[in-house]
Order: sequence, then C-alpha cells, then structure tokens
Amino acid sequence: MAVPKRRTSVSKRNQRRAHDALTAPQTVPCSQCGEQKQRHRACPHCGVYRGRKVVAGRAE
Repeated sequence: MAVPKRRTSVSKRNQRRAHDALTAPQTVPCSQCGEQKQRHRACPHCGVYRGRKVVAGRAE
C-alpha cells in the first residue's frame, strides 16, 4: 500500500482547498411579482415559472 514519503505542507494543503468555498445562490427578480428567486426555478412567492402558474404560491 502506498504511503506518503513527506508530510503535505500547509501551503500545499491550502492550495488544494482553494476551490472548496461555497458561494451564495444567484437570484434574479421574478418577472411576475418582482420578488427575488433562484434562476431556472418556480417563484416561491407567486408560483410562476416561464409565464405559467405551476405551483400554488403563498397566500397573498
């Protein structure tokens, strides 16, 4: 079984983890009600996706 010959340095370890950070989801305004929503998803406020009512939204 392979065993590392040298200990991984702190800088090498941190360079490997440089791309692991989480990013906030991108939001856009809903074309129907103007509330912020995630792209390519039905609006959680009004339930509209691409101009059609697809989900029962919250009581207004």
